[in-house]
Amino acid sequence: MSFNFDQELDCSGLACPMPILKTKKAVDALQVGQVLKMTATDPGSLPDIEAWTSKTGQELLGHEKNGDKFVFYIKRAK
Repeated sequence: MSFNFDQELDCSGLACPMPILKTKKAVDALQVGQVLKMTATDPGSLPDIEAWTSKTGQELLGHEKNGDKFVFYIKRAK
């Protein structure tokens, strides 16, 4: 699974809540409709990102596990 994306953010090696905080800042800098590809190694990032996108109204286009990395594609919806 792969999506076109406008910006990439590597949060590898960071523990909660840093991936969410950095993702929020990166998504805030995007234009509506643009996509962020975020990579993290924290296993807790999956439920964290799912909850954050649901709460903030951003769109989680998809996610995948690639070795020890979790890759998320987040579209700025508003």
